[in-house]
Amino acid sequence: MTSPTPAPTRRTVLTGTAALAAAGYVAAPSYAGRGGGGPGARRVTLTVLGTTDLHGNVYNWDYFKNAEFDNAAHDDIGIAKIQTLVKALRHERAGQPVLVIDAGDTIQGTPLAYYYAKIDPITQGATHPMATAMNLVGYDAAALGNHEFNYGIDTLRTFESQLEFPLLGANAVDPSTKRPVFPPYIVTTYRVGRGRTLTVGVLGLTNPGIAIWDKANVEGRMEFPGLVEQAQKFVPEMRQRGCDLVVVAAHSGADTSSSYGDALPFPENAASLVAAQVPGVDAILVGHAHKEIAQRYVRNEKTGQDVLLVEPYFWGNRLAVMDLVVEERRGKGGGEGGGRTSRWTLVSATGQSLNSNTVAEDPQVAAAVRDQHDTVVSYVNSVVGASAVALSAARAVVEDVPIIDFVNYVQADAVKADLTGIDAALPVLSIAAPFNRQASFPAGEVTIRDVAGLYIYDNTLLGVRVSGADVRSYLEFSARYFKQVSGTGPFAIADVTNAVTPTAPSGTPDYNFDSIAGLDAPLTYDIDVSQPAGSRITALAYDGIAVTDAQQFVLAVNNYRQSGGGGFPAVSTATVVYNRQNEIRQLLIDWVIANGTIDPAQYASVDWRLVSGGQPITVS
Repeated sequence: MTSPTPAPTRRTVLTGTAALAAAGYVAAPSYAGRGGGGPGARRVTLTVLGTTDLHGNVYNWDYFKNAEFDNAAHDDIGIAKIQTLVKALRHERAGQPVLVIDAGDTIQGTPLAYYYAKIDPITQGATHPMATAMNLVGYDAAALGNHEFNYGIDTLRTFESQLEFPLLGANAVDPSTKRPVFPPYIVTTYRVGRGRTLTVGVLGLTNPGIAIWDKANVEGRMEFPGLVEQAQKFVPEMRQRGCDLVVVAAHSGADTSSSYGDALPFPENAASLVAAQVPGVDAILVGHAHKEIAQRYVRNEKTGQDVLLVEPYFWGNRLAVMDLVVEERRGKGGGEGGGRTSRWTLVSATGQSLNSNTVAEDPQVAAAVRDQHDTVVSYVNSVVGASAVALSAARAVVEDVPIIDFVNYVQADAVKADLTGIDAALPVLSIAAPFNRQASFPAGEVTIRDVAGLYIYDNTLLGVRVSGADVRSYLEFSARYFKQVSGTGPFAIADVTNAVTPTAPSGTPDYNFDSIAGLDAPLTYDIDVSQPAGSRITALAYDGIAVTDAQQFVLAVNNYRQSGGGGFPAVSTATVVYNRQNEIRQLLIDWVIANGTIDPAQYASVDWRLVSGGQPITVS
C-alpha cells in the first residue's frame, strides 16, 4: 500500500527565501567587514542550525492514523521539511560559516524507525532511513539521545557506521577506563577571510538516565556520568585545541529536574547547569524535554558570560537558528574556560526557532526514503484481527477502560504462562499506563497500526515478585498524577489530571499514571482525589478480600518501570521472576493474531474509580 500524498489544504507551502520569511525567520545583522574592536578588527557570524528529538520522522506523516500529520497548532513534522529550511539558510548565508547539529533521539519513535530496527533490521543489511535522510541534510555532528540505546548497542553501532558525521557522547564512557566510547567532540575550522580562520568545537552530551532506562542493554558495557562533570573535563581541552567558540549539543532539558528522583547522582535535565557551572561554553542546543525555547540566557557563575540556550520543538517541526557573532581580538587577553587566548571575542549570541509548517518537503530527501516509507505503510496497515466493539483510550486517564484492560490482560497472561515453582501459585497482577489518549480500536478489522497506536513505546515485559505493601505504595505513587480537588464535580479532565510535582514541574505526564489489574481475579481500589498525595488509595482488595501488607503477588511490568523509570517504588529492587525480553507491543499483536477477536467480555472489568470522600466523582 502506497501512502497518499494529500494536497496541502491547511496552508501554502513555500521554498527558498519566501519559506524562511513565512517560517518566522528574522535575518541576522550583517557583520562583514570592520567591527568596533579597533583598526582592522573584523566581525564574523557563525550560524548554528539545530534539530532534536526527531524520533524517526522523515515525512509529515502519522503512521497511526495513516494520514498527513496534524495537531491543534497545525504543526508539520519531519526531516524532509527541515532540509528545505536548512537549504534556504545555507543559500541566504552563502560564504559565511554554517554548522548543522542535532541533540539526539533519532532512531526510535515511529513505525518507520521500529521496522528497520526489528522487522528488517539494519544489523542484517538494511540502511536506516534516518541515516539516509540526515546524510542528505549534511549534519556536522549529532549528540546521542537516550532512545538511541533502545534497540541495543549493535543496532546503535550499525546506525553510527551508516552516518557521514559523528555521533557524540562525552558522557557515555567505558566502565573500566572512564573514557568516552563515542567521540566526545569535534573541532571544525572555517576560513572567514584572507588569512583568517574561525575554529569551532561541538561537545556532545547525552542523558545519565540511560543507565536506568536501558539497563538491560548497557549494564557492564557503558556508564553515563553527569553532563556538568564531563563538560568540565572536555571544554578546557577543546579550548586548548584552539576552539574560538564552543557549542554544546545536550540531550538534557533546560529546566533542572529528574524523573528518576535520587536514583542517580546526576540530574536528568541539566543543560542550564552546564551553562551556569562550566566556563567556556558559548551556546547550547538543548534536547530531550520536548519543549520549545527560542532563546534563553543562563549566566555563567564564574565568568559572568550569558550563555545562549535554544531548544527546537520535537519531531522536526522546528529548526533552531543560533547566530554567534565574534569580533577579532586585538592584542592579548585571557582565554575562556582555562584554555589558550582566543583569536576572537564573542560579542553577540541570539536564537530563534523556525516553524516548518509553511515549508515544502525537500524532494531529494523525500525520494530517498520513499520506498522504505511505503513498505512500512503497507506493514502497519495489514489486518491482524478484529475487535468485537469500538474501544477508545480517550478517557483512560480518569476511568478504567477496556482498551487498557486489554494491555494488562495480555501482559499478565504472558507472565503467568512462564512462571514456575512457588511463583506459579501466586496471583498475577499487571500495570499499564495510557500512553496515547488518541488510541482506539474500531469495531471490526484491527490493523498493526491500531495496536501500535495503543502501545507506542518499544518496552519489553518483565515479572517481579511484590508484596501487598508494595502494591499499595506503587498505587499511591501513581496517584500523584491527580490534582487534589474537593467535591464530586463535574470536573473537566484537565481539572484533575497531570498534577505538578517536584519531579514533574510541567505536570505529571500520562505515561506516569499506572493502573494495576488482576488476571484471575479483580484487584479493586478507589483513588480519593480529595486527599493529599500519598493518602489516596482506599478499599484495596484482591478477589473481594482486603489486601494485606504481607500478601505476595507477581506483577507484570515493562522494562522502563522495572529499571527505575519514573521513580516508582518497589519494582526496581524486587526479585525478577520473568524476563524473556519480549516486546510488549509485539505480544499484543501476536495475541490478536492468535485469538482473532478482541472481545472485552473476555477480560474487561471496572476495578478502580476516582472518588472524593468515598463518593464517585463526575468527570465530563
